[in-house]
Amino acid sequence: MSFMPRITAETRAIETLRPLAWRRWPGVIADVWHVRGAAGGGGYYLSPYPRLVVFLEGGAAAMRLRAQADAAWCAGVGAFYVPGGQPLWSDLRHTQDFAHLDLHLEPGPLLHRLCPVASEARTEALHLLPAEGAGYGRVRSMAEIIAQEVDSPQRSDLMLDGLVTAILAEVLGLEAVPADPMGRGGLSPHMIRRLDQFTRDNLHRRMTVPDLAEVAGLSESWFARAFKQSLNTTPQRWLMQTRIARATELMADPALGLAEIAAATGFADQAHLTRAFGAVHGQTPGAWRRARLGGTRSKPGGLVQATSHILS
Repeated sequence: MSFMPRITAETRAIETLRPLAWRRWPGVIADVWHVRGAAGGGGYYLSPYPRLVVFLEGGAAAMRLRAQADAAWCAGVGAFYVPGGQPLWSDLRHTQDFAHLDLHLEPGPLLHRLCPVASEARTEALHLLPAEGAGYGRVRSMAEIIAQEVDSPQRSDLMLDGLVTAILAEVLGLEAVPADPMGRGGLSPHMIRRLDQFTRDNLHRRMTVPDLAEVAGLSESWFARAFKQSLNTTPQRWLMQTRIARATELMADPALGLAEIAAATGFADQAHLTRAFGAVHGQTPGAWRRARLGGTRSKPGGLVQATSHILS
């Protein structure tokens, strides 16, 4: 399913001056707002997804922000990053026409984009970039290029994605890290743990590489390359290894039949489990059990008919 941002917005004394323009690329939806706000106007905003907002003209001087209803207002903000689930209030000190670029960010690609230069905790805090200073000047220049591409697409998504990463680095205040001389990339440790948990929770059913790529928030081709770099195997082989490892654990329980174990670990049937297990262990599941459980008898069949399928 494609990433779709959701935001609750309650505004007062703010009107749009142009139809909303937007553009999508993997992990990001960018939209540009041109609005007129009256003195005393403002709004309340809440989204489950992270956002980057850059004022293109006017807003930095007129608008002030706060992240709690009873907190002091913060004025002179040129750009800001809002984590998912963080409410935000705005207030206009005087009547002003202004424009801003909103970048709605999908969490999975966001974490991959920032690894290894930022921890996940860095994305869970509000970051405000003052309008005074060279940092905002750089961010605004990049945001204006993205805004132009939203209004009139001419350049590739790759260039826009690079600009988003650069804006993130500036707004989040990320520092340079030494380059890896081996040129290695891959999935973040957090993403690997997330994939492992997803796989274990869904081991009984069919899973595909696109399923795993969606969990990671990456395109299938990008995910496959990053996975290989991180784990030195393909997603298909990793899935099979995980299924066999879990089946081996379950076979230590003589009360479970092989058909039940095959169903619980996502094999098409007992014969499929036997072939896959033999390819790894060099013997059938039955022979493996007899060698390790001695005279203990396992159930001859299974109470559950396996209906799952695995990548072959």
